[in-house]
Amino acid sequence: MSTRGVVGTPHERRRPGLNHVAFHAGASQDVDALTVTAQEHGWTLLFPDRHPHAGGPDHYAAYLEGPDGFEVELVASG
Repeated sequence: MSTRGVVGTPHERRRPGLNHVAFHAGASQDVDALTVTAQEHGWTLLFPDRHPHAGGPDHYAAYLEGPDGFEVELVASG
């Protein structure tokens, strides 16, 4: 099946448009466990020098990039 308007260029998270999708991921220990699991499945931790506070001192999250270049943010609640 061919979809009109789809191009075969790789995703680049720094281009204009959607940068990433954020998900509420439970408590901080849940974010930590998901981060480890994601890395075991080919995802790369972004901003490792600032993890888990890359979004600021009051924001506990993991920023991950998948093998296809898509970025997700796993945010801890409370």
